[in-house]
Amino acid sequence: MGLCGTCTLCNSADKGLLNYIEGLDVETSHHRVELQKNKCGFGKKGVCCRLCANGPCRITPKSPRGICGADAHTIVARNFLRAVAAGAGCYIHVVETTALNLKKTAEVKGELKGGETLNRLAEVFGIDESNIHKKAERVAKAVLDDLYNPRYEKMKLLKKLTYAPRFKRWKELGILPGGAKSEVFDALVKTSTNLNSDPVDMLMHSLQLGIATGLYGLTLTNLLNDIMLGEPVIRPAKVGFRVIDEDYINIMITGHQHSIFTHLQDELKKEEVQDMAREYGAKGFKLVGCTCVGQDLQLRGEHYDDIFSGHAGNNFTSEAVLATGAIDIVLSEFNCTLPGIEPVAEKYMVKMVCLDDVAKKSSADFVRFSFEDRGKITEGILTEALVSYKNRREKVEIKIPKDHGNDDTITGVSETSLKKFLGGTWKPLVDLIAQGKIKGVAGVVGCSNLTALGHDVFTVELTKELIKRDILVLSAGCSSGGLENVGLMSPRAAALAGDNLREVCESLGIPPVLNFGPCLAIGRLEIVATELAEFLGIDVPQLPLVLSAPQWLEEQALADGAFGLALGLPLHLALPPFIEGSDIVTNTLTESLKEITGGQLILEGDVAKTADILEQIILEKRKALGL
Repeated sequence: MGLCGTCTLCNSADKGLLNYIEGLDVETSHHRVELQKNKCGFGKKGVCCRLCANGPCRITPKSPRGICGADAHTIVARNFLRAVAAGAGCYIHVVETTALNLKKTAEVKGELKGGETLNRLAEVFGIDESNIHKKAERVAKAVLDDLYNPRYEKMKLLKKLTYAPRFKRWKELGILPGGAKSEVFDALVKTSTNLNSDPVDMLMHSLQLGIATGLYGLTLTNLLNDIMLGEPVIRPAKVGFRVIDEDYINIMITGHQHSIFTHLQDELKKEEVQDMAREYGAKGFKLVGCTCVGQDLQLRGEHYDDIFSGHAGNNFTSEAVLATGAIDIVLSEFNCTLPGIEPVAEKYMVKMVCLDDVAKKSSADFVRFSFEDRGKITEGILTEALVSYKNRREKVEIKIPKDHGNDDTITGVSETSLKKFLGGTWKPLVDLIAQGKIKGVAGVVGCSNLTALGHDVFTVELTKELIKRDILVLSAGCSSGGLENVGLMSPRAAALAGDNLREVCESLGIPPVLNFGPCLAIGRLEIVATELAEFLGIDVPQLPLVLSAPQWLEEQALADGAFGLALGLPLHLALPPFIEGSDIVTNTLTESLKEITGGQLILEGDVAKTADILEQIILEKRKALGL
């Protein structure tokens, strides 16, 4: 008998996944939700402080200050800034790794698959160099130099990367970030015991971190990866558990740092490497995507079609993916690598290898990635995969739900591939918006969680509501994994759209929800937004464009959100980011910010009400533009 007889599973928009998990005899995150349903009220409001030995202190009406004298506003703002700083630090780690790998690839004159992106970025940076490897090296070095600036030196590439009206506003507000790593460092200093007690100052620092996160950790990570790994190409792809083929030695990848897998991917394309697997009785090696790095590989799947099975699912599908029994080794290098996969991997005898100590799992072998040792590391991974396959396949039951997912999810959408699809200009999209065929655009982005109505439930239901109202949806993050697995990124989903949007989708052969891939691709949405604003000659906040990260999960999502607010965009969250214990913090983010950056935080836990609010904002933006 499985766990379903003793546990209550959380709800999921992906009913195929839910049905599969109900029959498992291993515990997953979906089982543990019930045991953690009672939340700490002080934590939810953000009014708990444990920074010093006098605490933890909890703010209540009878005890409005901690022992040191900090009030709710200081404590809430401090906790919020710390969370944004942690999230920003994660993304800065990713872009640093990516830039270092590009620099070293260029130094050894390795293959660079994205020449168009390299040339475009070099032009933006003002780099005049004809040799492609020297050009790539200089591009990478420019990024690294900016990351390592002290805080009192503003990031030199910032003005080159930023839409001029936004740069001007950020400069007026005094929130242009210095060196990204220093900004994170000083945020932690600022939020330490008995230091900053000004909640507005801490919120402005959060916006600085958001800018550094968005333009470097998101946008530049994408573009540097494009140079190394190849530019996205729009194409149909298989998604869901059906991508897993038990006849292959399956390598599941989790994380965000795609450039760490470059050498392994290229080696897997070699016939002699595939022959190693055939000698063990398998058809070959395959990479199975899970979490954001899987979506990033899916985005570039045109370049790796022969060795990439497809994207199985987002973070909260990873335990179930391992429970199929068909995964032989897990390679992790960043989040969202759930600790919950460890007991599942142990039960199914799945080898775990971690390539970056920031994601070290207790039961995983740690092999620190080094560009210089990449050949040796790849050889070791392949050996471990072969041994795992040989030792485990006859000892585990393999159960792959082949009816899960679909074969026609449209992927490979990026700022460049979408623009090429439209004929090399944004005019067709602008015309459709002006004509009212597309009412506006919503970015439904970010994580998946299990508490906003259930796994991907809010994300899926809100997306259905928006497309029904003729609002085109762009998605990036674990949200994409949930939306694609239920078919909303298939052209067939046009049937769920409003009459006008359906007509557009059917005439172009596209879905009403465009899949930009991993959470890093939120940076691609920023490029789309700024290029649309530039095309129209307006500032970003004037666009009929809204954002929702309905099922945000991690601190990284808060850093993403800070970027959206700095851009001047309305941002919806279904769950408050632990700020409601301070009316100053809450009002600043939900109301005052509209006059500061143009952005606005919207907190709403009801799907229909959220859709009403977002649609109304789009209608108001249209009216202001005379549409």
